[in-house]
Amino acid sequence: MRNKLIPVVALFFLVQSLLLSGCRTMDALDGLGAIQVGGFSISESQMASIKKTAKAMGRAFTDITPEQEYYIGRAVGAKLLGQYHPYDDQRINRYLNLIGRSLAAYSEMPETFGGYHFLLLDDPSINAFAAPGGLIFVSRGMLRCCLNEDEVAAVLAHEIAHVQLKHGLQAIKKGRLTNVFSIMATEGVKQLAAPEIAELTNLFEDSIHDVTSTLVNSGYSRAFERQADAAALNILARTGYDPLALNAMLGAMAQRLDPQGLDFAKTHPDPKERIKELEPLLAGRQAMACDLARYKRFKNTLGKI
Repeated sequence: MRNKLIPVVALFFLVQSLLLSGCRTMDALDGLGAIQVGGFSISESQMASIKKTAKAMGRAFTDITPEQEYYIGRAVGAKLLGQYHPYDDQRINRYLNLIGRSLAAYSEMPETFGGYHFLLLDDPSINAFAAPGGLIFVSRGMLRCCLNEDEVAAVLAHEIAHVQLKHGLQAIKKGRLTNVFSIMATEGVKQLAAPEIAELTNLFEDSIHDVTSTLVNSGYSRAFERQADAAALNILARTGYDPLALNAMLGAMAQRLDPQGLDFAKTHPDPKERIKELEPLLAGRQAMACDLARYKRFKNTLGKI
């Protein structure tokens, strides 16, 4: 029996070596039948499973295209809207899209496959989500932390930065690899069956779950939040909004957040810590004069939110 089945570890390193060897090795595999690896015999049927597994793992390592990112983002957005209801006010949503798309135009990722879209959620908690591809959701509770349009822009710039830095996609990739290695660990000592092959080659649904869970339940790492804050400052400055508005908005959040709450307090670092980390980046900056036209537009649109 020992010479008919390859151990889990040997199988794992065989598949890993195929990935690292590149396409030529994968093409060469197509002509292989039963082979010997480290004294162990691999049958033709086992070799077929290994080739399918290796190809599936190769796809997991492939960069996601803008079109794929768009469809992933749409699926994530659909899941989010299954938990949070949109706020039915076209005037406010037009306002958010006007600000958001202006900010996105000055980001490092001014265009996405499906474009940037911003939507207000009818939720009193303090929350905001950025799905891959540029779908951005902001709660009523978050906007209540904003005292002017520059602070609204700061919220949106931070979420645009997550899209620009592809933080959601990085969460997906981790989930994919975890899924693949889990199957390898349980199925490596036998021939992979059709359900396992299907799971390896169709990781889309699991990827959607991974990124949605990251957004809603666990949040991004502190490093990712720091990167998004720093990128948001650049976006704000380039667009003509006051970068200091991000600090002001975080200060309001610090006062409003419930430390034991299930919103931003659960998924983000303490706003006071974020303010402290922004200090070196904002050193020497003076607050910009209030733009009366912006303030009037803000009050007229969001004054009763």
